[in-house]
Amino acid sequence: MRRSTMPNAGFVSVLCLLCGFCELAGALPSETFSPRDVFDLQVASDPRIRPDGGAIAYVRVAYSVLTDRGERSIWLIDPATGKQAPLVDGPSAVSPRWSADGTRLAYISTPPSGAPAQLYVRWMEHGVVSKIANLPAAPGDIAWSPDGHQIAFTMASPVAPLTLGPPLVKPPGATWADPIKVIGDVIYRSDSGGYLPRGFRHIWVVSADGGAPRQLTFGDFNDGHNLSWMPDGQSILFSGNRAEGWERQPLQSNVYRLSVADGVLTQLTHANGPSVWPVASPDGRYIAYLGYIDEHRPHQDTELYIMDRDGGHAHSLTATLDRPVDAPQWSADGRNVYVVYIDRGVQKIARISLTGRVNEVARDLSYEGLDLPYAVGGAFSVAKNAAVAFARGNVGYPSEIVVSSKGSEHRLTHLNAELLENKALATATHLQVPSKFDAQPIDAWIMTPPRIAPGQKFPLILEIHGGPYASYGELWSTEFQLYAAAGFVVVYCNPRGSDSYGDEFASGIAHDFPGHDYDDLMSVVDAAAAKDFVDANNLFVTGGSGGGLLTAWIVGKNSRFRAAVVQRPVINWTSLSLTSDQYTFMGPYWLGKLPWEDPDAYWRHSPLSLVGAVTTPTLVLVGEEDHRTPPAEAEQYYQALQLRGIPTALIRVPGASHGSLASRPSHLAQEVAAILAWFNRFKD
Repeated sequence: MRRSTMPNAGFVSVLCLLCGFCELAGALPSETFSPRDVFDLQVASDPRIRPDGGAIAYVRVAYSVLTDRGERSIWLIDPATGKQAPLVDGPSAVSPRWSADGTRLAYISTPPSGAPAQLYVRWMEHGVVSKIANLPAAPGDIAWSPDGHQIAFTMASPVAPLTLGPPLVKPPGATWADPIKVIGDVIYRSDSGGYLPRGFRHIWVVSADGGAPRQLTFGDFNDGHNLSWMPDGQSILFSGNRAEGWERQPLQSNVYRLSVADGVLTQLTHANGPSVWPVASPDGRYIAYLGYIDEHRPHQDTELYIMDRDGGHAHSLTATLDRPVDAPQWSADGRNVYVVYIDRGVQKIARISLTGRVNEVARDLSYEGLDLPYAVGGAFSVAKNAAVAFARGNVGYPSEIVVSSKGSEHRLTHLNAELLENKALATATHLQVPSKFDAQPIDAWIMTPPRIAPGQKFPLILEIHGGPYASYGELWSTEFQLYAAAGFVVVYCNPRGSDSYGDEFASGIAHDFPGHDYDDLMSVVDAAAAKDFVDANNLFVTGGSGGGLLTAWIVGKNSRFRAAVVQRPVINWTSLSLTSDQYTFMGPYWLGKLPWEDPDAYWRHSPLSLVGAVTTPTLVLVGEEDHRTPPAEAEQYYQALQLRGIPTALIRVPGASHGSLASRPSHLAQEVAAILAWFNRFKD
């Protein structure tokens, strides 16, 4: 029987599997990757090589089965011997940053008491650590002055909450409800922070020997991100938007130079669009930064610009690269700028000359995310001797620290060797599939269960990435490994709209999402289903965020999949554009107009418009603290399916935001367990 007619079919099996999850912590070791193994994974991130190249500090993320969280500590590696040692205990030690002479390391750590994170400095020779200020809020973007005497950082300055009407005076001993909350700001919540306390992020400096911090910027603006000192130590570069009406200009920002002595600001860029991440050349002659001219398209490539120290003669060095770049860092001789970029799902480091020549330095970078194989992030740092430290991973292991020096590379960490080396893991095989729409080549990968006997066939899961302006690659995915270990083939791809294939490819869905990316996905499914180890009668589909939207779109367009799981989706563009934390961006950029200006376009691109054609049993999953695609998006789809009598269930993940849906190991394992239970319920 192809479809169950029971509205809640499959829900019992989901519950049974989830109830059994509580026994995972005591489960015996498995020859394949298992849900219990999720707690034992470790990840290396944010490698910071000492200026002389003699040591690397990095953040190690270890997941605790007792606290169900990633705990971050800082470790130190000798790149010559590979020996490493713990430097700063967790549970939340981050952002290691070397002083220019390499004698001290600054970092941010949260005290065990739960008080706000604080700024610390470690004197490496003596092993002495000092908290250098008592900060009322968590610092960020720490940056040493060139002479090592000061540290700049950003920190929020609170603003009094809004009120309407005089306050009521509570009688002594009375128990009243919490007072009403008045919201009047354009930006008042975020996916990662929920409803935000009123305040503005400003720039501060503090003596590296400790003392009272001094605020340098003021006003109702958010300043900072990626602070950088000018070489003379007299001023700090930063980016921000200080224009009137900045709150409704989501992509506008400029580069400023801030005088440390008196707080005088000089605006250096005046472009229409973002200008971010300024970094001065070693001699102070030039400033590199990232940006683009805003054409109000949902995808626009970030380019590497260079300008004179006074803001003159600004021009792009990567206009012909046709890939977005990130994280600029100058070479010690000032003749090149290092950047990271993604090329066809592969994260690379490149050295860009001042004439725009591109030389690849390293590839296969990865980031600390474990759940899905996104080609994103890829932190790196460069020493004065041109040694480069970065994080690398692949399908078989998460991010590890690698150093590249004088033409050779050395992997320095093996954090998951004992866990993974004796596991039978799934591997990925690359496919290139012509789209049935226009024969455009679509990159795809197919992962098979660890052990396949001749003639054996397996059900297939199409997993769709979010964004949609993002890319998958040949990288570690906990979810895919668990799917494969459970006996499913997984196929994933980069349909049009994915970045890292050039602006024309990414813009193929501009103001038309979903569009012909649907054809790309179906072409990949056809190619995968034709493999002799795939059971073409048992096809399943899932995806999150933009991939959740496409999953709902697919089951509204055809009935070839036996079951689907729609995760943190966009279901109704009108409701989404007016309830998302990014509401100043969603309408004007994604569909080109506001909902009341073109309601037909909003409806045509909404999966809700197709719900009347859905026959596929569809599970819906969302985080309860998702402010990007709020729970109401998932719930209106669930309720529409219920009204139609389509087999469905709704999973709400407690405490999870859009970006942190799978950040807790237990949640990740339970989500995968529920998805597998749903698919198995409807498998032929």
